[in-house]
Amino acid sequence: MSQVAIVTDSTATIPDEMLKALKIHWVPYYIHRGNEVLRDLVSIKREEFYRWLPIARELPKTANPGPGDYEALYEKIATEEGNNEIISIHMTSKNSGAYQAATIGRTAILERLPQLRIEVIDTLNVSMCHGWAVIEAARAALQGKSFDQILTRINFIIPRAQMIQTADTLKYLAMGGRIGKATSMLGSLLNIKPLIGMRDGVIVPLGKAFTRGSAYKMMAESVLKTAGAKGRVKIAYVHAAAREEVLKIKELIEGRIEVVEEIIVELPPALGVHSGPGTAGICFYPVEDGEVEA
Repeated sequence: MSQVAIVTDSTATIPDEMLKALKIHWVPYYIHRGNEVLRDLVSIKREEFYRWLPIARELPKTANPGPGDYEALYEKIATEEGNNEIISIHMTSKNSGAYQAATIGRTAILERLPQLRIEVIDTLNVSMCHGWAVIEAARAALQGKSFDQILTRINFIIPRAQMIQTADTLKYLAMGGRIGKATSMLGSLLNIKPLIGMRDGVIVPLGKAFTRGSAYKMMAESVLKTAGAKGRVKIAYVHAAAREEVLKIKELIEGRIEVVEEIIVELPPALGVHSGPGTAGICFYPVEDGEVEA
């Protein structure tokens, strides 16, 4: 029996080597830069993008993959790989149309290949909080878990995954229309480092700090508070052209709590265009006793 196929897109922020090792199928977002139409992580890579973004005269536009992109991938998985069971996992439907597009793609392919079983999931989250659900689903699939067992695993992670990030400015989120409930912070950000997260699929303010160091300490305390003194977590240190900054966050967390698994990864251009260069943060979830470790 073929294993369940796991599908996502470039905004899951999963490192390239993990995408390959875990056999995760993915489709790129689109980035419109002037007259150019670029494919996230295909025709525009991280390093090139973050060199260009600070000097951009106009913020690029992003667009989620269309229904046809997902339909084509579902068909390829079914016809070329022989997988009739597919779980498609996407970022919050309140900030992107990917979930809706994948749902339409699912309907279209089922009209032609009704034997397929496809579940489209809205994580109500973003970046590696979305990514953790994909990673654990792919691991479960490689272990031969059933379709329903994998869904149970995904639904366990989704409400537990938490994102906290900071940047020197929220202007990129505001310009891109992705700022959500954090608009209240825009008028008071002179020499302030805002902390934002996501609740119920929308960006929310989590607090303010006067320095990056203070913001990072607040992140570390949030992890400890969520997991408890004897807690265990899986954590991704996520950044946009700011690897040195997330290493500072890592230092504040190491040794204070058991980190079962850690990943350091840079945001893909499709997300970095909204957060801006210099963004640093974490996506983590508490691990319960008995969970399979990486």
